[in-house]
Amino acid sequence: MSIGPTLETERLILRPPAAEDFEPWARFSADAETMRYIGGVQPPSVAWRSMCAMTGAWTIRGFSMFSVIEKATGRWVGRLGPWRPEGWPGTEVGWGLVGEVRGKGYATEGATAAIDWAFDVLGWTEVIHTIEPGNAASQAVARRLGSTILRQAQMPAPFETTVCDVWGQSRDQWRARR
Repeated sequence: MSIGPTLETERLILRPPAAEDFEPWARFSADAETMRYIGGVQPPSVAWRSMCAMTGAWTIRGFSMFSVIEKATGRWVGRLGPWRPEGWPGTEVGWGLVGEVRGKGYATEGATAAIDWAFDVLGWTEVIHTIEPGNAASQAVARRLGSTILRQAQMPAPFETTVCDVWGQSRDQWRARR
């Protein structure tokens, strides 16, 4: 039984998380550089809860982040997609990829497919990306997607001490660029 759609790009498969994703998800969550701007290092027990929260959001909200599968190898290389937990500052499409694939354009490629899906299927009118001011790599992805800084926002608990730049654009702006 599928809890959500599978999207394909030239090099990626985006699908809801599955049980077999846990081991690579836990390694991803344990990597300090990967987790630097997305909540900090998580032990396997917390990574499990994080994965289950994202998976459960598919049932509760009808959307959530996708597991990113590299077509050429079949391996799990990250998670990205629509995300809006309670208290979040807007309708986000976010991304996080394992270190070995950073710099290959996967975040932009996958986020483009996820943004199209969010606007076309979910009917969103705005997409945001919450990015900490020091996260130059994610700022570059946001720029490639055509997003600009819209405002700043304090994140909800348990990250209430974090203030992020909220990058984004409207559905009309996105469609005008596509």
